Parts: sequence; C-alpha cells; structure tokens
Amino acid sequence: MCGIVGYNGSSNAAEILLEGLSKLEYRGYDSAGLAVRSGTNDVVIVKAKGRLRVLAEKTNDGKALKGTLGIGHTRWATHGEPSENNAHPHVSDDRNVVGVHNGIIENYQELKEKLLRHDYTFYSNTDTEVAIKLIDYYMKKYKEGPIDSIARAMTRIKGSYALAVIFKDYPEEFYVARKDSPMVIGIAEGASFIASDVPAILKHTRNVYYIGNQQIARIGKGTVEFFDIDREPVELQMEEVTWDAEAAEKGGFEHFMIKEIHEQPKAVKDTLNAFIKDGRIDLSEAGLSDEYIASINNVTIVACGSAYHVGLAGQYVIEKLVRIPVRVDLASEFRYRDPILNADDLVIVISQSGETADSLAALRLAKERGVSTLGIVNVVGSSIAREADHVFYTLAGPEIAVATTKAYSAQLAVMYGLAVQFAKVRGQIDEETYAQLIAEMETLPKKMERVLEDKERIQWFAAKYSNAKDMFFIGRGIDYAISMEGSLKMKEISYVHSEAYAAGELKHGTISLVEDGTLVVGVCTQNSLYEKTRSNMAEVKTRGAYLMGLTSYGNYAIEDTADFTVYIPRTSEYFATTLAIIPLQLLGYYLSVARGLNVDKPRNLAKSVTVE
Repeated sequence: MCGIVGYNGSSNAAEILLEGLSKLEYRGYDSAGLAVRSGTNDVVIVKAKGRLRVLAEKTNDGKALKGTLGIGHTRWATHGEPSENNAHPHVSDDRNVVGVHNGIIENYQELKEKLLRHDYTFYSNTDTEVAIKLIDYYMKKYKEGPIDSIARAMTRIKGSYALAVIFKDYPEEFYVARKDSPMVIGIAEGASFIASDVPAILKHTRNVYYIGNQQIARIGKGTVEFFDIDREPVELQMEEVTWDAEAAEKGGFEHFMIKEIHEQPKAVKDTLNAFIKDGRIDLSEAGLSDEYIASINNVTIVACGSAYHVGLAGQYVIEKLVRIPVRVDLASEFRYRDPILNADDLVIVISQSGETADSLAALRLAKERGVSTLGIVNVVGSSIAREADHVFYTLAGPEIAVATTKAYSAQLAVMYGLAVQFAKVRGQIDEETYAQLIAEMETLPKKMERVLEDKERIQWFAAKYSNAKDMFFIGRGIDYAISMEGSLKMKEISYVHSEAYAAGELKHGTISLVEDGTLVVGVCTQNSLYEKTRSNMAEVKTRGAYLMGLTSYGNYAIEDTADFTVYIPRTSEYFATTLAIIPLQLLGYYLSVARGLNVDKPRNLAKSVTVE
C-alpha cells in the first residue's frame, strides 16, 4: 500500500519522480505529492488529490519544479480521508523535516499527544505527520543529526513503515528507514534512486540494495550508507535485477492484466524449469532435502487473497498425493486463533510481493514457535524471502496489474512440484507415476497457450452479460478452489457481486438466491465429481439461472445442461487449476472492459497489502 520514490543526482528530480510514481500507481491512487529541492534552497512541495495525472498536470509533468533531489508519494488512504491536506509529503512545523511514509503507525495517537505537549501543531489526520514531527522533535532535542533522530523515532514507533526524509540542513542527501514495509535502493553513476518496488527504478539502474528491517540509509548522489537502529554502520550486498525492463511495460496490450494473462505460459514454464532438472524435481535450491521432507508430518499453508486460493488447490493436491494432513489458513486470521503447531510441521507462506503484512506476521509467529517455514515469493530480497527458513522463488517477473494472474499460476506450479516430490520421497507414488506427473507438468505451458486461443468466445460472452449484477461460481474438490479464485477475479475488477460455493452446499441455503437470469458458472474438471456438479447445475437451471460450464475436452454431455460451455485441454486432474483458471480470468477481464472500468487499478484496492 502506498508508493514511495526518491532521487538524488544531477537531472531534474520531479520528472524522474513522476515517472517512477507512474510505475507504482497500482500501490495507491487517492492522492500524490512531490518534495523537491535545489542545493541549499528550501524544499518545494506540491500535492494533489486523485490520480497521479492530476499532480502531473499541476507540475507540467514535473518541468515546473526545479531541483536535483526529491521524494515522491502516491497514497492509498489509511489514516485520514483522501485529500490534498492528507496527501504526502508531510512537514514539521518549521519545515525543518519533510517526509513520506508507507505503512501504519499503530501508536500514532499516543505519539501525537506527546508532541502536542511540546507545542507541535497538526494540520492533517494522518499518522505520517506524527512520524515526521517526532523525527523533528528528536533532531532538535539531541542535536545529533539525521541518523540519530530517525533511530530514536524508530524505537518509539509501533507498526510498519517505510520512510523517506529530507532535512533542511542536509541539502545534498536524504534518508530512508524501514520496518516491515518494502524499500529498494538503486545506484547508478552519480545518481541514487529509491522506490517501494523495482519497476519504478528499473529504467535507470539494475544495481540495487534491499535495505534490511529496522535499518536506515543515507542516500547521496550515487552513494549509499547503511546503519542499524543502534546507529552502527552495516554492510549490505548489492544485487543485480535480472528482469527485462520491457517486462514492466504493456508491450502493445491495452492493459497490464491482459498482458500478464498472456504471460502465464512463460511464467509457469520458467518456474517449472527452475526445479525440474533432467526429468526429475530438484528442491535443493529451496533447501528441502529428501531427509527433511520425510520428517514432515503436517503442513500448514498461510496466505491472503489469491495466494490463499493457491493454498486451497495445493491442499487437495498434497493430501491426495502425499497423504499428510494439510491445513490452509487466512494469514489475517492465523495469529488470532492461537494455532497449534508442532516441531515436525512445515508452515508454507505464499506471497507474490514477499511483503504482505499478515503473511509476514504469520511467518514470524511460526518461527517463534520453533516451526520450520517455507516462503513462496516472487520478489528476490523481500522480507518473507529473507526471514523464511526455506525460500522457493516463482519466476513470474514483475506483475503490475492489481489483480494477480501470472503470479498465481506460477505459485500453483510450485505447489505441484512440492506435492509430486514429497509424494515420491515419502513412497506414495512409484517411479513410473513420478515420471508421468513430471512429464504432464511440462506440457502445461503449451496447453495454457491453447486455452488462450479461445479468448474471443469468452470476450463475446462477457460483453453479452456485462450488465450482470449477481454471479455464482460452483464446483467440488479442486473445482471449488478454482471457483473461489474465479469469483475473486470477477468481483475485484468488474465490481459484480460474485460468490463461490461448494456445489454440494447449494441446497443448504444458497439456492434461494438464484432467480431468472442469474449467471452461474459451473466448474467440472474432476471426473469423479463431474456428474454430481452437473446435477447441481441442473438444479439452478430449473430455477432460472443462465449457465456457463467449464470442463475438459471430451465431456460434451455438459452441453445438455449448460447454455454456454468453455473447454480446456485434458491434463492430470491434479493440475487442472492451471488451465481452468484462465477462462475465468478472461471472463473477469472482458466483463470489466465491457463495463468501461479501470482494469489495472480497481477502486479501493492496492497491489501489495503491506499494512494489517
């Protein structure tokens, strides 16, 4: 949530900052602001409510602001309504300190009361203003400089934050600090960049540092120094970003989402190739030895949103293949039910960004309980990647659209690899079955491309039903997990009221919601459950529903029930989710386009949820 950028070099900062913020607008869009300075001149601040284009127009695309050092911010409101007053950057009373912030300060009211007693005044309703004025308070009280004042503030602040701060008396540098919120620092010849996410700086440099938790950095022109919260210098390893810069651009597609839907075959192929070597699965890079795999007695999968739906699909596959108990938990609930965890458990945490606040908190709880953890993440150097005992990277590349598609599919590929290897190591499948399953996994990218070839039919269907007000997705087993993700895609980008139900539960209340014209999507990829789900589809049809069926080629009897049918290539039932989800992603996408909505930046949502 919220996007931060910063620049210190010799070029016009405002133009670079606006360009960077445009790459981060998926993180926030309620308001935006810039703070720019030239040498020892005062910092100039410009803020605007609404989308980033309003700020761009206000500053003539940055050309109206002169200066070679600056910070910028695009906001997703948490404390205080969206307004120019609440927009970042925020300033101390005498403009001695200027800063932007991503995260939530939980004890801001307590800190605000302290500052009020010391004659500070407040103009906004944000927790960020409190943080900036707290830094200013310590700067004036102890007179030990920026590193000291930021460190003292960090010891008092409870919550999560990434901060970028400019000090009036230090015109050649600015400072950043972080705790549980992402921040990347890029270095080029004579210039430095900061951002909440890599795409914002990828045009300018591939050499980056991932600042550690509770660390501070001094950002000069092409230089950076790191300090811990005790003000002691620390050394960090520079890393090279291997993403192609064009991967973060639309590449001729109308929206990032449709581009990323089409990138799914490559994301799955690259992820599979990372652990399938010469026809066998190798999990050594994730630190998972055969001996360790054999010692696991229970698996708990913790995630949020679409990653949670990956966990649900993974639960079915792992339990069927490996025959060990699997529990799937929403990360936002995991801590609060005081989970029972044992030393021989494995807690798997799934997060595209590796910074999801609830998932990170779940990981830390598991580690506190002495339980081994595995992070499945897409961002190298992210908090979950650094803190998990074992790390499995998905190779989806940058995902810009708020609604995840290719990261979801890459996460599924990892779950398949874990399930098949666990089953082989634990003696649940023989060598022949092992080889067959691996061979089938390797066919998935080509089969995904075949599904994408049918997109025009789905586009036609979505346009026909673009005025739908209610929609239901039904399925059994793995098909229920598919339905949940399909329903989420529909509601998050098209704003259609959509629900997913286990098909067998319809008669326990849900069927009362079905009336003439209600659109119901029946997912039927599991042969043993095919007829049961088709029977449930017939039940809702007799009550007036319009039915879309989703099944594998060969199951043509579904056309006797469904009004419109989409087919996917046949594959192992364990892996059906990877193919079946694509038509549902396309359905949500095209319905949103038909309704004239902002597909990539749906209202009230942000890409990475870094606050609880």
